[in-house]
Parts: sequence; structure tokens; C-alpha cells
Amino acid sequence: MLIRTPDFTKPDESYAKLIATHEGLDESESHALNARLILILMNHIGDDAVLAEAMALARNPKTSAA
Repeated sequence: MLIRTPDFTKPDESYAKLIATHEGLDESESHALNARLILILMNHIGDDAVLAEAMALARNPKTSAA
């Protein structure tokens, strides 16, 4: 089941690292980085049901029911 509550140990630092990772990239490179990062994290999660739930939520964020 997808975790829908905040679960970051250091949310501000994590966000800052994400933004820093994009520094100096043009829009195309930034999109490619995002795609690679998503695939890496999808592989890490590995559970098809969790991935499907995450994709559905990303597509329609107004569906917040657990």
C-alpha cells in the first residue's frame, strides 16, 4: 500500500538536494533526469500495485482517499 502521509526524515534537505541536482541543466536535460530518477525509484519500490496507486494519485491528486 502506498504511504500517503509525510515520511521524509529531512524533507527540506531532500527537496534542496533535488533542486540542486537540476542546477545547470537545460529543460530537456532536466526532463531526462526526472525520467531516470523516476525509473530508479520505481525499480526500488518494485511493487506493481504500489506503483499503480502512485501513478493514479499523481495523475489525479484530488483522489486522496487511502
